[in-house]
Amino acid sequence: MSLPEFCVRRPVFAVMLNLLIVLFGVVGYFRLPVRELPDVDPPIVTITTVYRGASAEVIETEVTERIEQEVNTIPGIRTLTSISREAVSLITVRFNLDRQVDVAAQDVRDRLARARQFLPPDIEEPIVAKQDANAQEVMWIALYSDRYSTLELTDLAERQFKDRLQTIPGVGGVNLGGEKRQAIRVRLDAVRMAAHQITAGDVIRAFRENSIELPSGRLENRDREISVRTLGKLSRPEEFEELAVAWRNDAPVRLRELATVELGVEQESTVARYNGRPAVGLGIVKQSEANALEVAERVKEEVARIQPLIPPDVEVSVAYDSSTFVRRAVNEVAETIGIAFALVLLIMLAFLRNLRATLIPLIAVPVSLVGTFLVLNVLGYSINILTLLALVLAVGGGGG
Repeated sequence: MSLPEFCVRRPVFAVMLNLLIVLFGVVGYFRLPVRELPDVDPPIVTITTVYRGASAEVIETEVTERIEQEVNTIPGIRTLTSISREAVSLITVRFNLDRQVDVAAQDVRDRLARARQFLPPDIEEPIVAKQDANAQEVMWIALYSDRYSTLELTDLAERQFKDRLQTIPGVGGVNLGGEKRQAIRVRLDAVRMAAHQITAGDVIRAFRENSIELPSGRLENRDREISVRTLGKLSRPEEFEELAVAWRNDAPVRLRELATVELGVEQESTVARYNGRPAVGLGIVKQSEANALEVAERVKEEVARIQPLIPPDVEVSVAYDSSTFVRRAVNEVAETIGIAFALVLLIMLAFLRNLRATLIPLIAVPVSLVGTFLVLNVLGYSINILTLLALVLAVGGGGG
């Protein structure tokens, strides 16, 4: 006995089965994550190499080309692109879709280890990373003010916002954009350095040899044990000014005789503004399985609770919210499903001219759609534009 025949003979069983499908479908719907596009893991690997102080031409010839020569021998590469700019080399390796991204990343690391001997010795270790489609910021929160500097806004963002936003369920991380870090800036005077026959290398060597903290062991006696710490790290401009860079005629040449030392920021060449005012951005990265709409709402609620705790001269605004576009896209596709369902009913009623026969798809199609969410949840899919468009085609195909 087939299932349709059994359901005809047992109508109560058929009703209960449909109600069970609807119940589990509703539960699956509320458990499904919502995103604009499906969760994919493309076989793309990036290599980032930092060579501080090098020009774009040096980066290209000494770093990028040498890495490309080794990486290009890996089988299964679809495209290989590179960007060489001042102090940074960025290489993107895109593999064929049949390659597993973990295996591809390991192949890149092996080739990079082989090419390391041909690279300049003073570069930072190259970073190999898999491109994660979910590691993009879904929201940007802007902190801006006329009264506070970017350095102060950065400190405020880290102390008041970052830690609290990272603990929100569904948030994978918080990135700072346009931030400024405090640093000691040493502005060397070429004329005075030439007069003392001192080069920039001598100054760098003096920093490495004198501004350092080394383990100093511990002191022990019969009653107590004390750890010894040597405070050798320079932290104030006055301490740097008194640093002896070299010796000339049995007298020390101190840094204040060669340069101007001041408290400043690490990067002076970049600035971030929002509405024409100094700003710092907080980029919200969601977890791969999290619901983008729920994460955005939770972040906004938490920001509203933090806002009374910050100075009144600092304004907080949502500069970018991708959940708005996701919500609109999903709502429009859901509306299309409703229109397709209505058209199917009208066409069947027009051709069959039987209201009782039209009631069958009126009940069967919604039950099938709701039950689909259970299947999506079990298979680990999400509610996105592609899955909803598939439902639109299924409604139209079912009506046909």
